[in-house]
Amino acid sequence: MFCLKIVALDLHFKLYTMAAIGSNIRFKAGKDLEFFGVLRARVDDYFTSNGISKHANNQMVIKTIVLLVGYIAPFIAIVVFQPSFIIALCLWVVMGFALSGIGMSVMHDANHGAYSSSTKVNKWVGYSLLLCGGTVDNWKMQHNVLHHTYTNVNGLDDDIDSKLILRFSPHGEQKAVHKYQWYYAFAFYSILTIYWGLLKDIVQFFRYKKLGVNKKSNKQNAIWLLKVSISKITYFFIFLALPVLVSDIPFYQILLGFLLMHAIAGVILSVVFQLAHAVEETEFPLPDENGNMENGWAIHQLKTTANFSRNSRLISWYVGGLNYQVEHHLFPLICHVHYPKIAPIVEATAKEFGIPYLENKTFLGALKSHVSLLRKLGVPRLSEIMG
Repeated sequence: MFCLKIVALDLHFKLYTMAAIGSNIRFKAGKDLEFFGVLRARVDDYFTSNGISKHANNQMVIKTIVLLVGYIAPFIAIVVFQPSFIIALCLWVVMGFALSGIGMSVMHDANHGAYSSSTKVNKWVGYSLLLCGGTVDNWKMQHNVLHHTYTNVNGLDDDIDSKLILRFSPHGEQKAVHKYQWYYAFAFYSILTIYWGLLKDIVQFFRYKKLGVNKKSNKQNAIWLLKVSISKITYFFIFLALPVLVSDIPFYQILLGFLLMHAIAGVILSVVFQLAHAVEETEFPLPDENGNMENGWAIHQLKTTANFSRNSRLISWYVGGLNYQVEHHLFPLICHVHYPKIAPIVEATAKEFGIPYLENKTFLGALKSHVSLLRKLGVPRLSEIMG
């Protein structure tokens, strides 16, 4: 429990949330306490010795501008210049890649508080999530709170909970259709962001109220719902209605381009996040009957999280350091541009304490591991062995 108090210095929301949802889950201290204390000191020393801020640098600012321009400029070009349908589709494709890049590289850091030391800067940069069709409050509850606290814990980590006909944990409900999920999973990944824009925030609103994660008053929630409704109506109006109103572009062309953009963004975002946790190398621990986890919080993160493609500068740039998820889960308040430098420190310290440091060397290796896990989770016998 003392380990959690240390983590709370960086992640103040964790202890609050554990009480808020009435959870009796407790992470052990012991070895974890010593390991994380040593690791924090070494990482802090890296930044102090080199006189480097833990937040965004010029490289991050340039990336932010590139991705935002890559998302907004093609849309303006489509509406103003009204190119042929084929060229327009190509521009929607560019927007899809830029949209997922914003989600992984820009809004993600900002809404963790890692983009800047200024809360105002983090707040306004974090609003780039609206460009994805999502809302900040729900995302923080799902990702910052539940996912980062209870990583890969079935029933508490929304990111690995069973969704419709997808099963990501050996402890999730088994259905006959899961036998085929490794075939159809990517089709469902393609609807992630469009579902996010249409329904996800509303579904989560009621779920988080029931769980007790949402601690707002009725008045505050009413105002929040009004703001969310306005933001979503505005989002879909700008992308689907406005082009038709101010140009001669047929609605079906706008709709097809919009859906293509979201399909690309949905697949990229889903795959990148799944490669960190839903792979064969990671564990899916459960608390015992008394709510005690086997490990402390930091060791839990190392056993439930895997890196991939650490040596690819292109992938590291584009996915916002999410291929360094081990470092991100341990230090979410550090901007991702610094992960390649602190990763060797984390790896060496983990080795020193006999703690696994999980990694797939390549993107394709991680993808193969994810697909293999999906396949195993669809076979009852294999799933039972894994559980």
